[in-house]
Amino acid sequence: MITTITDEIYQQRLLQGVSRTFALTIPQLPPNLYKAVGNGYLLCRIADTIEDEPNLSPEQKSIFSQQFIQVLDGVLPAQQLSDNLLPSLSNASLAEQELIEQIPRVIRLTHSFTPSQQAALIRCVRIMTEGMVNFQRHSSLAGLKDIAELDRYCYVVAGVVGEMLTELFCDYSPEIAKHETELRHLAVSFGQGLQMTNILKDIWDDRARGMCWLPQSVFTELGFELQQLAPDRQPHEFTQGLTQLIHIAQHHLSNALQYVLLIPRHEQGIRRFCLWALVMALLTLRKIQSHPEFTDGKQVKISRRAVKTTILVSNLAGYSNMALRSLFYLLARRL
Repeated sequence: MITTITDEIYQQRLLQGVSRTFALTIPQLPPNLYKAVGNGYLLCRIADTIEDEPNLSPEQKSIFSQQFIQVLDGVLPAQQLSDNLLPSLSNASLAEQELIEQIPRVIRLTHSFTPSQQAALIRCVRIMTEGMVNFQRHSSLAGLKDIAELDRYCYVVAGVVGEMLTELFCDYSPEIAKHETELRHLAVSFGQGLQMTNILKDIWDDRARGMCWLPQSVFTELGFELQQLAPDRQPHEFTQGLTQLIHIAQHHLSNALQYVLLIPRHEQGIRRFCLWALVMALLTLRKIQSHPEFTDGKQVKISRRAVKTTILVSNLAGYSNMALRSLFYLLARRL
């Protein structure tokens, strides 16, 4: 029991290090969900750290990703993965290095959850790792082929996380479980809205790493090739394509609102967890639309003041579905 408590405390520390945003939103959840969702986020960050490491070849990333799944399945010792992976990291932050070093703690906590919670977490990570390995192999500055391929990419990196959260929410609450089919459908769209916002915000960071997750077809139809994109070369056709993608992301976020409205009003912790992410994504899209010529993600990052305002307004509106619809309309109408 002492070990489990220690692992929970350490998980909170790891969350603070690898993501300020999720370290803020995840604690809003009920205690029974907080542990599992926090652990699920760290598992996803381990997968991300493997895929983002430039020092690893696609084949090495595939091997480490497979080993990660074996660790989750209890086939491979967690310490072995940590020991093998840690020396290969060249691009990871200190917080990410600590996360990889502490894989045994993270996995020990994973294996302490109920069978249904473990199944939800492991299914998510398996789909995510297999999907990311495939997309990383074919990534280039030319971007993704079309909207359909963008949908597939967003599913494996974010939509599947929405499904995992929905499984955990439904497992936690029989009342929520009554809407499971609709929630699962909306969750994939919710995840895509958040991921598309990140893709648009991180255009230049991704290009610096030799990658582009924008759909070629949108820009080709407007007469622009993504390979030609550069900070000092952002023609009107590129801005038009960016605007189209903002509209698509906004549509997915409108589905995110429907997702939140299906959560019972007395489950304010779950509503806050979802709402804060939704509103911050809308605010980011507004900044991108207002500054389409941005050349660094920091230029369209929302301020700490905006984050605090988001929390305050979302908390006040969270008790009323009508207030939430009004809030969404006010934030999204410019999009």
